[in-house]
Amino acid sequence: MRTERVPQVVLGCGAGAVALVAALVFVPWPGGGVLAALDGAGGAPAAAPAAGPVARAEAGVRAGARVAGTDLAALAGDRERWLRRHPKDAAVWAELGLVYVERGDPSAYGRAEGALGRSLALRPAARGNVDAQVGMGALAVARGDWAAARKWGEAAAKAAPGGWRAQAVLADAYAGLGDAAAAGAAAERLRESGAGRAVGLGRVAEAHWQRGWREDASAAASDAVALAGSPAEKSAALVRVGGVAWERGEPADALAWCEAALRLTPSEPSALAGRARALASLGRGEEAAAGYAAAVKARPLPVYVLAAAELARARGDEEGAEAYGELLRAEVARRSAHGVDEAVAAARWQTENGEAEEAAAALMERWWVRRHRSPEVADALGWALFRAGRERDALPYARRAHERGPRSAVLAYRRGRIERALGLTGPARRHLAEALRTNPYFSPLDAPAARESLEELGEPADGGPRDVYGSGIPQSPDGRPPKPPVKAPKKGAPEKAPEKAAGTAPEKTAR
Repeated sequence: MRTERVPQVVLGCGAGAVALVAALVFVPWPGGGVLAALDGAGGAPAAAPAAGPVARAEAGVRAGARVAGTDLAALAGDRERWLRRHPKDAAVWAELGLVYVERGDPSAYGRAEGALGRSLALRPAARGNVDAQVGMGALAVARGDWAAARKWGEAAAKAAPGGWRAQAVLADAYAGLGDAAAAGAAAERLRESGAGRAVGLGRVAEAHWQRGWREDASAAASDAVALAGSPAEKSAALVRVGGVAWERGEPADALAWCEAALRLTPSEPSALAGRARALASLGRGEEAAAGYAAAVKARPLPVYVLAAAELARARGDEEGAEAYGELLRAEVARRSAHGVDEAVAAARWQTENGEAEEAAAALMERWWVRRHRSPEVADALGWALFRAGRERDALPYARRAHERGPRSAVLAYRRGRIERALGLTGPARRHLAEALRTNPYFSPLDAPAARESLEELGEPADGGPRDVYGSGIPQSPDGRPPKPPVKAPKKGAPEKAPEKAAGTAPEKTAR
């Protein structure tokens, strides 16, 4: 469900939006500032009139809320003008860096890093520059560098134990590293702080969803709508509720929530993509294709492009799907040039387009070297190995994603497909059926394939299957990487992981 750095398996209605972490991490304006008051003991300051874009952005910052892009641009220009007159203002350098991050344009991330570095040079972390540390963490989140995000977030939390901004960074960092319990704890600390209440509840909803707690996620997401203030913040909350509805197999409800979001923010890409996904589930393919095209035009995030390409292929539009593939490659290259890790998005396209071995090699490096062990990476790696004809190597990763990730139809389907290829008909039948129970509309390509596979499997044989789990197939990917690897791992890749899972997690049940 995490809002921008997520694959197909997401809670956000449009499969992604700007990472909300940056909306929580602005720093004080000269004279005490809004976040100094929020993070201190004195409580939130009185709201100032939000007459113009700069004032609106400041009000959003004060509330820990999402801020419209045009208002952020005005705020950035205001701070740039200030710094031309006061170049040694460390606090405002940190704020400017965070504004660049929040705008969501990777081409500005270099400027963000420069501004934050300038802030730390003027006032080092050892002298209490928590704002710049949090900013560096937010930048690492935006780039998908989860280890760096954890480092900066933990340092900021240690320096300011009562603050709430570092918890937003840590919630993303822990999730990216595959530690759902720690991510959930950080989200709870953010919520309990009272700052940015709607955004904090949104983060709690995301954490609950990632742990498979659908009812808890739905309740928290609904509460976030009620607490949202600005149109941008309420729109983001509505998109999130729509995502919950869609993942539960309720596309008509998802459509209604996303259309409500669009009435508040007509050009919001996440709402446009969420509406398109719901329309596709309802069989309104032409409208869905137009919706995805609008979302991609507004903001060509790889996750939107992948969804648009999948729908085009499902509708028999191979030319359109290939055009989206070209756009995806260009966008991945552009974002990568600015330090954004788009390995998972690139691998998902490669996996479905004859380059599964290359995709698996890239994802193995993320898993074993960078230790990006989220359900997202496990799912993409398992599916790439499967498409490369390595079912035995694939299954441990598919199990890991399914058992430790969200209650997702996609994850159940992929595990079932791999199990079927290995002759594990009982588990395959169970997981394919689970996928369709969870969300009968989970993919315009894979949902029909799941139904076809179930029909071909038929009813279970008398006496049950002989081999339920697959003799000789590793139950977990935590021991050693598959041998032989698809491609030689990068130099320095560990042969054995420093930690080993205690066992296989139980099947998830809805709460």
